[in-house]
Amino acid sequence: MLRLTLIVAATKSNGIGQSSRLPWKLPKEMKYFAQVTSNAPEGTMNAVIMGRNTWESIPKKFRPLPNRKNIVVSSTADYVLDTPAHVERDLTSAFNRAQEDSVHRVFIIGGAKLYTDTIALPSTSPVFVDRVLLTRIIEPDFECDVFMPDFLTQHWQRASHEELETWVGLSDVAEGVQEENGVKYEFQMWTRQVE
Repeated sequence: MLRLTLIVAATKSNGIGQSSRLPWKLPKEMKYFAQVTSNAPEGTMNAVIMGRNTWESIPKKFRPLPNRKNIVVSSTADYVLDTPAHVERDLTSAFNRAQEDSVHRVFIIGGAKLYTDTIALPSTSPVFVDRVLLTRIIEPDFECDVFMPDFLTQHWQRASHEELETWVGLSDVAEGVQEENGVKYEFQMWTRQVE
């Protein structure tokens, strides 16, 4: 059984992007993302699965994301990468690739189609999302043209801040509403209630 963690920053209306980029600049939030997706026990590594557009939105100098197994899902048959990362044609192949070697955790990092496709996987399937690490953008209400699915319509429960810190393995996750560059946001963790 493979359990996936979806990690995302989203507005209250679940907006995640505008014109193929993030509509906010939050260095502390990006540092949190990097720490969480990189933190793995010695001798293991986390995998990050992303769509082609998400991969291409990462500046070249930061690709592949260091200290993580980078897996890009693209249905384009001749799509190749110019850096050491893996291209898979579908989610099943990406999941199989993620389970190779000594992978600790598997994170879905975008975009909207991968969020939608993975969050829809039933908890009875061998692969499903059991956790969402959500950076909730509280204000301002950014204009977005890309949205993630409203997962809270399903059976999800918000974890405590202590549970979040324990799971991510970091003891210094900022608690409560944070403000950076005029943007208010909060680090949250939601867990799926498996039937």
